[in-house]
Amino acid sequence: MREDDASWDEDVRLAVYRAFARHGRAPGAPELAAAAGGSLAVAKQALHRLAVARHLVLDECEHVVLAHPFAAKSLGFSVMGAHTLWWGGCAWDSFAIPHLVDAEPEVLVATRCPGCGQPHALVVNRSGPPEGRQVAHFPVPAARMWDDVLRTCANQRLFCCESCVDAWLAHTGQSRGSVLDLVTLWRLARGWYAGRLERGYRRREPQDAVAYFAEAGLTGPFWAATAGV
Repeated sequence: MREDDASWDEDVRLAVYRAFARHGRAPGAPELAAAAGGSLAVAKQALHRLAVARHLVLDECEHVVLAHPFAAKSLGFSVMGAHTLWWGGCAWDSFAIPHLVDAEPEVLVATRCPGCGQPHALVVNRSGPPEGRQVAHFPVPAARMWDDVLRTCANQRLFCCESCVDAWLAHTGQSRGSVLDLVTLWRLARGWYAGRLERGYRRREPQDAVAYFAEAGLTGPFWAATAGV
């Protein structure tokens, strides 16, 4: 069996995503090897190809750190279902998990406002957006989100209100990006990852992403996904 055999890529991708969905963690070496016909070397080659194709993110030790909407470490959000606890990749991803995982249609999303440290806990489900004055701030335009995707995700956070966004921007020196209320955030998240746990999933082309964003109420240069997201 050749290590560059790409025929196992989809099996490895599914093993990664389904392990996160079911257990809240990335698959271990035995699980990865089993998904690649018994070869961990083949699985690792598959992981690298999947990372290049933006299906997941690896760290310097070849471990999966992000498989959107799931994270392997804390990026500011915990997402608790009835049976599973996840790290959410960002505000967007945390709101997406109950829409993606059939067994967990309602979750508790917990985080802290980066502007003032106030804790927040929101019940997020499929029936409609949660109530609240909180807002999400996205500092990086859609076309550049994958330039440094870990940094992008770590900064897509929930704030108490726009005043806390302004305070955080003044403190960090970052530029203001796009501010979303909870309704818009929920609309953005609810269908973005549809099909990701199924065989044959394909990422959206940039023009399809722009159309999706527009349906969620997000338009303009910031949401022009010219390089894909």
